[in-house]
Amino acid sequence: MRRKVALLLLCAGAMSPAQDSARPRGWVVIPVTEYRDLRARAFPAPAEPQVPAVDATLTRVDYDLRVNGDLAAGRASITVDVFRDGWVRAPIPEGLLVREATLEGKPVSLVPGPAGNRSLFVLLSKRGRTVLTMDVAVPVSSASGEETLALPAGAAGVTRASVTLPRREVEVRIADGLLAEKSETGTDTKWVAYGQGNGPLRLTWRQKMEDHHASQPLRFRGALTELLGLGEDSTAVSAVVDVEIMQGVAREVRIETPQSVTINQVAGASVGDWEVKAGELLVTLIEPEEKTTRFVITGETRLAREGGLDLPILQLAGAERESGGVAVEVLGAGEIKDAKLEGLERTDAAQMDALVSSRQSPSLEAFRFRPGAARSLHVDVARYAQQAVLTANVEEARYRVLMSQDGKTLVQARYAVRNNQRNFVRIALPAGASVWGCSLNGKPARPGQASDGSLLFPLLKTRASEEAPAFPVEVLYLNRATAWADKGQARVTLPALDLPVSRTGLVLYYPPLFEASVAQGPFRKEEFAGPVSAALKPGAVQIPEAGAPPEAMTQAKQQSVEAQAATQKLVDLYKAKPGGRASATAAPAPALFPAVGPSLFLVSELTAENQAQTLTLDYQREKKGRGK
Repeated sequence: MRRKVALLLLCAGAMSPAQDSARPRGWVVIPVTEYRDLRARAFPAPAEPQVPAVDATLTRVDYDLRVNGDLAAGRASITVDVFRDGWVRAPIPEGLLVREATLEGKPVSLVPGPAGNRSLFVLLSKRGRTVLTMDVAVPVSSASGEETLALPAGAAGVTRASVTLPRREVEVRIADGLLAEKSETGTDTKWVAYGQGNGPLRLTWRQKMEDHHASQPLRFRGALTELLGLGEDSTAVSAVVDVEIMQGVAREVRIETPQSVTINQVAGASVGDWEVKAGELLVTLIEPEEKTTRFVITGETRLAREGGLDLPILQLAGAERESGGVAVEVLGAGEIKDAKLEGLERTDAAQMDALVSSRQSPSLEAFRFRPGAARSLHVDVARYAQQAVLTANVEEARYRVLMSQDGKTLVQARYAVRNNQRNFVRIALPAGASVWGCSLNGKPARPGQASDGSLLFPLLKTRASEEAPAFPVEVLYLNRATAWADKGQARVTLPALDLPVSRTGLVLYYPPLFEASVAQGPFRKEEFAGPVSAALKPGAVQIPEAGAPPEAMTQAKQQSVEAQAATQKLVDLYKAKPGGRASATAAPAPALFPAVGPSLFLVSELTAENQAQTLTLDYQREKKGRGK
């Protein structure tokens, strides 16, 4: 029979008499295993202490040594923390020559480690912190006039070494550590250094060498490159100074500066301070320099706007040899007509310092210094009135617009563009327009798209000339509007270009069941006339792109003249025919645009850039029974 234990539930004191009388008394029987589980939950056993990962560890190693010949002898104090009771081993830093060890003032023996381990260990039996003191000696090595003391790694968190050397005037270097203190008392030099604990601490020292370099007289050579920017109101002065020291040390650099020059700034990594006094710029260095230094001078001066100018030239004072030069550029519309030189000679700007060689000014003149000669520079400057130059424009725009009764509008836009410097032309179509086709210079093209959705057409660039030939740009697109009622107004919004348009011609085709007239606006009605620009006429010659040989450009111009003559001949033949009928020799029109229905020809002039023209049309349905 399974053993069970009975538990009596005594709840009478916790319930009211009515509840006591209503609830029956009795016994509750549960298995022993459940009872033990409930008791363990009610009275949990205390948690067992965690066993440390290591028995003991070295917390700190302190050395106090004095160097005597080839040995550094002294005392080493090792702080050991023991984490459990019983005998444990604590390692001693490997490589120490131990003469005596004491623990809390009592001698203690060091024991060797297991087979294959050359380290020594100390046996400890008490939990807590203990300090082991040892008399040690560490060998000192010598090589090439330097002595090195290497203290072994102790696997301690902190390693501190205090080393005393019975000599003065000693230079010391610390490897894998930090030199915290250095002092000289009497005939001794003392260092205090800290190591990383997990690596050896190396101290290397040598006797200081007497440096006679600082006591020698200063000898140096330098290069000064000056740039003068002749502006309308003032002249900017910039100079780069390079100093190469051959003997002694340089604590300051002196620059002879004309009285008319105002120095605004001297910048350089080694510049500590600067001042101008009695026509001389004194640049003080942060530390005495033994090799090279470089700094930049910026200033300004007042000179006449044009005419003969005597330019101020900076000069490096005290240099045994000075190289460099001076460059002059005219800022704005102007040029240097003539220059009178003394102690200078003309040179190529590309052979000078980057301050000058990086300039792209077309009116830049460069001059190189002649060694040991007095210098002066006189130039004649001519100024010109600045004129606005139109870099690109649309000399003519032609539109053909086909409007249907259901509100659909098909637009063919053709532009004759002249370009000198522009890379792209931006054409912003009306909102909701769908592009059907594009061409550039008579060839199909795929334009780019700007962030605002407008089209970007790359413009052709020809060779530099006074008059760039025009070439055509064409866009065919479809747009939707409201359907036509019996009477009302219809609007057509044309594309907006980021170029000015000289003249505009528009042919409007509208539904044949309606009568239409132009409302007030930028367009006016005229008799039909063909395009004025040769680039928009039938059989227009394609313009050679940039990089084409001059023969191609000459041939294109000749073909353009011939095409204009042939077109004029066709027009004359058309006018000579009775009744105005077309001649059989007329060139067929391209069938890309469906020109159907009655039409109006409208013109306008001078459309500003980024302006979209709007055509407003008044229409009404034709009345039935009207004569044809």
